[in-house]
Amino acid sequence: MADQEDTLLSNRAAKLERMRADGIDPYPARFHRTCDAATASALFETVERGEQPDDKLENLSLAGRIVSMRTMGKAAFLDLQDASGRIQALLRQNNLNEGFDLLKNLDLGDHLGVRGNLIRTRTGEITIDALELTVTAKGMRPLPEKFHGLRDIETRYRQRYLDLISNQEIMPVFVLRSKVISGIRRFLDDRGFLEVDTPILVPVAAGAHAKPFVTHHNALDQQLYLRIATELYLKRLIIGGFDKVYEIGRVFRNEGIDQDHNPEFSLLESYEAYADYNDVMNMVEEMISSICIAVNGSAQVTMGEQVIDFTPPWQRVSLREELQNRSGVDLESMDDAALRKRATELGIDTKVLESRGRLIDKLLSTFVEPHLIQPTFVLDYPEEMSPLAKAKPDAPGYVERFEAFAFGMEIANSYSELNDPKVQRERFEGQEQIRELYEDEEVDRQDEDFLTAMEYGMPPTGGLGIGIDRLVMLLAGQPSIRDVLLFPQMRTLQGGSTEDASDEPVQE
Repeated sequence: MADQEDTLLSNRAAKLERMRADGIDPYPARFHRTCDAATASALFETVERGEQPDDKLENLSLAGRIVSMRTMGKAAFLDLQDASGRIQALLRQNNLNEGFDLLKNLDLGDHLGVRGNLIRTRTGEITIDALELTVTAKGMRPLPEKFHGLRDIETRYRQRYLDLISNQEIMPVFVLRSKVISGIRRFLDDRGFLEVDTPILVPVAAGAHAKPFVTHHNALDQQLYLRIATELYLKRLIIGGFDKVYEIGRVFRNEGIDQDHNPEFSLLESYEAYADYNDVMNMVEEMISSICIAVNGSAQVTMGEQVIDFTPPWQRVSLREELQNRSGVDLESMDDAALRKRATELGIDTKVLESRGRLIDKLLSTFVEPHLIQPTFVLDYPEEMSPLAKAKPDAPGYVERFEAFAFGMEIANSYSELNDPKVQRERFEGQEQIRELYEDEEVDRQDEDFLTAMEYGMPPTGGLGIGIDRLVMLLAGQPSIRDVLLFPQMRTLQGGSTEDASDEPVQE
């Protein structure tokens, strides 16, 4: 296999040198394209219907990657692929004269510019009849042998560029992702929210239960962290006087990798003064349903054999009641020891001593989440699980928090934000005690500057976090988070190579 690849590389290198010897620049700085493949095809059909004059089809310039070549003596057909699709090019010796000789130095994967006239061939295919050829980039590596349907999962993720070249159904997923993010911005902008930027390098990794990535700032001689959330900085802005703010950006959590987790991911967080989690609930179902309609033409999407309907209103269930119905665990009747014992009986791994909040989270993940196929809000979490959320007045020990689920996966998290600085300090101190008692357990961290900011007064606020990657998974019907990330995190292979596709996803 290595010898065959070396031969292919040598052949391409020889063709490159022949081009240069013929005075052809194989990597020109520019090529003026008058339209892309899809626009050219649409234009041809418009002219055919008599809606445009025939001369609109003359002297057009198209460009793309050669993905198919068929040579027949003094003529050849090439398929050129660009971001909009494919179009056929006809190369005829009597039109190109000496330019036809360029064909012998072309390979699949090369980029080619073509100037010519649009025609429809006898087989009915819209085609550009070439009058002039321009090499726009010579490919020095051959495309994968089965590039017309590259299916090796690890190769697709490691070499996304080959995936995009080879699998035409992949690019629309990332176009949809862009439209989803644009749709979120439009929705929030129209509601008076202000988009802001907050630090990525932070002195305290707070705002979520997660293990941070650690780095060192040389000039400051200070340990810093990649942010795990944007929450505490955005709430500083609410304190400062902005009423509605949001941020869309990357956050980083030093955790495992699986179907719906990646160490870096895109997160929307928004905060609205004088709102609570009920207001945010209404906003979430309106936002997601409207975006789903905008990008898919319907509020329904298909995931496997399930049809998910995002049409409001979504189902609302109590965490306590749903957990009791699904597992028989009644949180009100069990102290920590009883809860741990019952979790063990139910098959939950409790070998490592964990806090009450962590055990409840495991029970929720095991017995409740997999059943939440249609969009569902799970309401009112135990205080132990939500140190930044406001207490629920009529339910001691619980807070005003919801998580939104669909297809058994969390897509949103929201609180009525805790705005009492004394209680917030007590909650942070309680989290630090949990960290000391349970050692490796990840809990929220105490941020003194944020506590100081709170002492200046924070109005009642409704906060929201939405995992954009998971939302895109649902709206695009993709089963894995790595299918909606252009460059998912992968294990570095020996020597930095990306060509061995032997590693597997790992989950801590």
